[in-house]
Amino acid sequence: MLLAFDIGNTNIVIGLFQEDTLASHWRITSDRQKTYDEYGLLLDQLFQSCGLKRSDVDDVIISSVVPNLTDVFRTMCERYFQTAPLVVGNGLKTGMSIRYDNPKEIGADRIVNAVAAIEQYGAPLIILDFGTATTFCVVNDKKEYLGGAIAPGIGISLNALVEKTAQLPKVEMTVPDKVIGKTTVSAIQSGLLYGYCGLVDGMVHRIATELGYAEQDITVVATGGLAEVIHAHSETIHQVDQMLTLKGLLTIYKRNEKLHRGFCVMKLLSGNRRKTCSKKLRKNSRCMVLRRAFVV
Repeated sequence: MLLAFDIGNTNIVIGLFQEDTLASHWRITSDRQKTYDEYGLLLDQLFQSCGLKRSDVDDVIISSVVPNLTDVFRTMCERYFQTAPLVVGNGLKTGMSIRYDNPKEIGADRIVNAVAAIEQYGAPLIILDFGTATTFCVVNDKKEYLGGAIAPGIGISLNALVEKTAQLPKVEMTVPDKVIGKTTVSAIQSGLLYGYCGLVDGMVHRIATELGYAEQDITVVATGGLAEVIHAHSETIHQVDQMLTLKGLLTIYKRNEKLHRGFCVMKLLSGNRRKTCSKKLRKNSRCMVLRRAFVV
């Protein structure tokens, strides 16, 4: 089975694939203070709740936007699953051309989402991810990743509003009955929900205009915590796919499986035992290490 981690600033989404089927998935809090042992023991508990064992895992892939947690999970995988994880980053085959000034700046989750969306929905595309930040990723009709936009997430906006004002309360993010709020709580809820719907619809319109596409010709896919809520009140979102990032991790793993396995064998056969490793594996492993950018 393939164990997949999507490590975000607020949450970590975990998926376990049996071949192409997502057999189990969990969501836990991102905690930069936890050690690899604490995460390993937590995974043991999650596995036991589903009747699974560590030995069921054959390989691991990680997408992370939190560098120190990347190292924690890398160590945890080596200690608890006896495997070196495939970490999404420079050097992996994505099957997608990237037309970004500096591809190294792109968050791994944005690349993974774009790969999954192309595979699932075709192109052109706009991919929205409602996470700690709200991100827009744009893919043209040639399946090229062009870039996008990043805005503060709804949670960040609410926290900033509360912290920077003297009398506005922190409210639960629920859908208000009307756009015109009759209380402070409903006014804040309206501003957040309908304001973000306006942000989404306005950005989709501007992106389509800049690309020279009709809006109806671009598929808009949303994922992330509040995707369903925004979708219900947006005029431009066509699909909500909460498993988009996990699907993208599976796709990227498949496209890099042979190189990764070669790299793992090289690592195991280091030192004097390296001579027993085939030339093909050594060649593939060098390619894995030396390539510097996301490639087709």
